[in-house]
Amino acid sequence: MNRNEWIAAVKPHLTEQRFEHTLRVARTAVQLAKRFHVSEEKAELAAIFHDYAKFRSLDEMRQLILSSSLPNDLLLYHHELWHAPVGAILVRQEQAIHDTQVLGAIHYHTTGKAHMNKLEMIVLLADYIEPGRSFPGLEEVREAAQDDLIRSCWLTLRNTIQFLMGKGSRIYPDTFHAYNDLTKQINGGY
Repeated sequence: MNRNEWIAAVKPHLTEQRFEHTLRVARTAVQLAKRFHVSEEKAELAAIFHDYAKFRSLDEMRQLILSSSLPNDLLLYHHELWHAPVGAILVRQEQAIHDTQVLGAIHYHTTGKAHMNKLEMIVLLADYIEPGRSFPGLEEVREAAQDDLIRSCWLTLRNTIQFLMGKGSRIYPDTFHAYNDLTKQINGGY
């Protein structure tokens, strides 16, 4: 498949607004991949498919979580988290994309995880900073993304955790693990 085929495959699964977001995330991911020496093709592929399952029914996603190797504890958290790991499974099944790095970047683009590779960080970050987004703290992350992938992802996770805590929402453990891992990297092991 090539870029145009990827776009054609994802478009029917998204609203027009989410499709435009996806294209912006893909452009941002390619820019970040160039900056941080990661495969631009893999970054673009993962970004194009990052929200592939976003509008699947909750029943379909729930069933896929229960019938797959995904942790069932996902079901205890807000369904907005489900589309990322479910999307990685559906992209493999329906689009025959088997690259584990690309699938990992799709899977963890909402939560992050400890020991993220650069591609996973790029898709998480691209989704957060794409030009159509606007919310408090975003400019600090965009500025950090100019030269520091780890710090910009750390800021992304910090802001996400603070936002969710402010709403009284539960936070998926992978997000804390990602934040703690990046904090350790920034602070030299502490």
